[in-house]
Amino acid sequence: MNDLESWLSDPAILSRKSASELVFEELRNLILSGRFAAGSKLPSEAKLAGKYGVSRPIVREALRSLQILGLTETRTGSGTYVLADSGNRDIRYGNYSARDLMEARAFVEVSAAGWAALRRSDDDLSRLLTLCDRMEQEENTEIWVQLDSDFHGLIAEASKNAVFRDIIDDVREAMAQQSGLLTILGPRRQESNEEHRAIIEAIRRGSEVEAQLAMEIHLRKVEAALGRIIGSEPR
Repeated sequence: MNDLESWLSDPAILSRKSASELVFEELRNLILSGRFAAGSKLPSEAKLAGKYGVSRPIVREALRSLQILGLTETRTGSGTYVLADSGNRDIRYGNYSARDLMEARAFVEVSAAGWAALRRSDDDLSRLLTLCDRMEQEENTEIWVQLDSDFHGLIAEASKNAVFRDIIDDVREAMAQQSGLLTILGPRRQESNEEHRAIIEAIRRGSEVEAQLAMEIHLRKVEAALGRIIGSEPR
């Protein structure tokens, strides 16, 4: 029995509450420690699911997160391969790094929330409240991530500032990828729902200061959660 077979034969017991996060953390640690060297192929989804006693979709979520971090790549019809044996903290979502995205969002979205509180129409508010209700009831992760992207887009639209609106539209896909990562590994969904509701309530009251503060708190928590996942501390 070789080293990999020996590792696979040793069952790992995980908490179902955060199974995907735990699978991700162990695989990441194995890569960073050199147990899975650069260029090596990871065990199949089925074998990993058997080792950890979880479903293949849970393993798939963990592998997707490793890929977002730039540690692995999945080759169609071949499997998942290790790209690097050292951490890459500069995660990229398409054309944007995680650092670029977080720095820009703070400048755009905090101001947009404040202007939305002052300029939103009744229709804007109705759409935002409906969206919050849907997010709080949604159980499907992929749908929730899309609704999260819609939420931030609607606030920029409600600000009645075309520059804010266009900037958020341009980074919507990157924001969705970041939201997906945090939803899988945070977990951030419940906390985000509560933070979104606080933002909308401030906008409903027409309080520029409260809306800005609520958005700033939300983005700070997003940054902190991201820092925990990639192993760095927020500013």
